[in-house]
Amino acid sequence: MGGVTDSGPALLPASDRPDVAARLRDALLSASFTADGLLDLLGAPAYAALARSETVPALRATRGDTPLETLVRLFLLQQPVPHARVAAVLPVEDALEAGWLRRTGGDEVAATVDVRPYGGPAGEDWFIVSDLGCAVGGAGGIGQREESVVLGVGGASTTLAGITVRTPVAAALDLGTGSGIQALHAVQHATRVTATDLNPRALHITALTLALSGAPAADLREGSLFEPVRDDETFDLIVSNPPFVISPGARLTYRDGGMGGDDLCRSLVQQAGERLNEGGFAQFLANWQHVAGEDWQDRLRSWVPRGCDAWIVQREVQDVTQYAELWLRDSGDHRGDPAEYQARYDAWLDEFEARKVKAVGFGWITLRKTGAAEPTVTVEEWPHPVEQPLGEAIRAHFDRLDYLREHDDAALLEGYFKLAAEVVQEQVGLPGAEDPEHVVLRQHRGMRRATKVDTIGAGFAGVCDGTLSAGRILDAIAQLVGEDPVLLRDRTPAQIRLLVEQGFLEPAG
Repeated sequence: MGGVTDSGPALLPASDRPDVAARLRDALLSASFTADGLLDLLGAPAYAALARSETVPALRATRGDTPLETLVRLFLLQQPVPHARVAAVLPVEDALEAGWLRRTGGDEVAATVDVRPYGGPAGEDWFIVSDLGCAVGGAGGIGQREESVVLGVGGASTTLAGITVRTPVAAALDLGTGSGIQALHAVQHATRVTATDLNPRALHITALTLALSGAPAADLREGSLFEPVRDDETFDLIVSNPPFVISPGARLTYRDGGMGGDDLCRSLVQQAGERLNEGGFAQFLANWQHVAGEDWQDRLRSWVPRGCDAWIVQREVQDVTQYAELWLRDSGDHRGDPAEYQARYDAWLDEFEARKVKAVGFGWITLRKTGAAEPTVTVEEWPHPVEQPLGEAIRAHFDRLDYLREHDDAALLEGYFKLAAEVVQEQVGLPGAEDPEHVVLRQHRGMRRATKVDTIGAGFAGVCDGTLSAGRILDAIAQLVGEDPVLLRDRTPAQIRLLVEQGFLEPAG
């Protein structure tokens, strides 16, 4: 089944040979063909260069003939390798028969797919399969114009994997599975995983990724968005890194939405609500338009389906020229005919002008199905560094929303709180001044937020250790600073709510 066609991407290994995949996996692990093994062999600079699709440093680092160097040249650098060298490392005849390798003429063999080691969250040694030359996804300048190619793991893939809530669930759905990284994570904590993709080639590669990683199989279904899902099916977790690029047309299946503007992302979010079980999460990466005369936050609020809490975080904004250039480089158009490049650039700007789009935002959208009478929708801009993985921090965010909904101001003052781990206080003011101009609380975990508080808020947060109720702490502060305790109790709950919502304070018990 190995080999290449004269046009289009290479043929793929057989997905119905788990015996060969298992033997291949054992051989790869025996040679330390893992994320840690690669780092040890290549060194940090060459390893990082590979993530940028730069192969020269890795070629220089693999000029020997050790088993690991052979595998790096074969699967990561796509170099033909003498048959005898490969036979000393892999079950070469089985790999040829099943299509993982192909003969190149003479006495050499080559890989038919890229196989890239990927470290799981608990130290698992996994492997992500993708088309040759497509190991690094996203806007890294892949230069691929073949519409059915399947990309490997890029920044978007790992971002989504990191923000996903990882509680044990009965059923999970990966929409637009691509090379299968989200499905690979999901099968670790979901009893049943369904993975869909419009591209049948992607489903084939997902099966290879799961088999080579020694993971359980997923239920693979062909079709767009929710089309392959039965009307009566619901899930506890839905994840999707969809083809969210806003472009004129749908030239490249792996990235272009194919609907007008940001309609694909909007449809995906709006339809997810009815597919979620109570308490279930749906998590997406998305692009959205900033339209002249329209508040972008209101635009996104309108996407949220009924019966769902939502937390939407805008991580980046690009003007339309930056955005067009980014994705024209991604497909390699900047390296082609200048007149064709200019025409494509014009087409992007014409599309944006017609829709009155001034910029494009990128970020995360998390929904949680709730029975609350008034769901909470939070839309914010947070371009600052965060600490991945964020899945637990995102789950805790929604738990805190429940707590705040269930506690009015009186109940809040009767509650007990703890200062979250690794929160520090910063004070700014003139040297020698009695009081600081302002006080900032700063997180060193999760979202790494910073928020201004007054001296009362700072004092309150500093005392919270779960042993005294909020009301008793405020009474003590009032006595200390000479304020009326009743007035202090009246004006402080709003600040407590903000500190709880943003994760500076955690309900104790």
